[in-house]
Amino acid sequence: MSYSKANLRYTDEVIAKRKSDAEMIQRDRQIQVIRKIPEIGRYLKELSGLASGLLRSMESDDFESMMREITDTNQKAQRKIRSLLVENGYPEDYLDTPYTCPECGDSGFVNGYACSCRKELLSELNVRDLEAVSPARNCRFDNFSLGYYSDISDAQYGVSPREKMEDILEYCKAYAADFDMNSNSVYMCGATGLGKTHLSLAIANVAARKGYSVVYYSAQNLLSDIEREKFSGARPHTESKALGCDLLIIDDLGSEFSTQFTVSQIYNILNDRINRSKPVIISTNLSPEELEKKYTQRITSRIIGNYTPLFFMGSDIRQIKSAE
Repeated sequence: MSYSKANLRYTDEVIAKRKSDAEMIQRDRQIQVIRKIPEIGRYLKELSGLASGLLRSMESDDFESMMREITDTNQKAQRKIRSLLVENGYPEDYLDTPYTCPECGDSGFVNGYACSCRKELLSELNVRDLEAVSPARNCRFDNFSLGYYSDISDAQYGVSPREKMEDILEYCKAYAADFDMNSNSVYMCGATGLGKTHLSLAIANVAARKGYSVVYYSAQNLLSDIEREKFSGARPHTESKALGCDLLIIDDLGSEFSTQFTVSQIYNILNDRINRSKPVIISTNLSPEELEKKYTQRITSRIIGNYTPLFFMGSDIRQIKSAE
């Protein structure tokens, strides 16, 4: 999984702050308890001295017996401290460091691997970034209604729009549930207002919460940002995001103003991600034939040859809702 440098840096800062705050609380509690129960202070000092004893035992010929003695002394001191805490009205674990994540001790890692707390925080940042640039917050599978699609069979296709969209909905749910870096790319095609953006973002929501980095762009914004950065001499931030993320969503492909530059950029992005087996979800109002007219056969062949097509049916839901 890939994450932006900004999110990785922020995650490290949050986890480091958690650790610092927990250790400060533990120190304050220890000072408070020692003032009230001096005997605990003596036991804590004894435990501190065991550390130097441990170092000496490592150089001793009688290592095992010294280790048993140190372990026994440690356990007795710990039991006495807990007993004194309870006798004086404190919880027995009052002097334990109150880490947010006891599993990793607020380090973010367990045995060299990212802890679940670190993954969860990065996932939350993925979702936050997605919601900042798209209506993803309101695009979920549970609020995608099939009731807006006609159940009358289409004479041309031999299936009703509702039946067709039910199949597409189930496909998208399964795609999201199983999403990983081996997932295929998807080409969502159909007239405006049929739910292409909604379902692509519903997939994005699930993928982001699973910890995958998801980048969403309308085709127009993607290409205008790349063009602005290219000709202003700025760092190619947008292109780097589009190429490096785990899942790229390009919404409304074909709505942008086409130039030789924009066509070449679309080709470069799609070709690069195909070569590196990185999934893309494209939504467009253009049929395969219309795509080839607007772009080049090289672009169309990469989409048709490498993407799973989903052909949406029905009437414009936005118009249906506005008429209600």
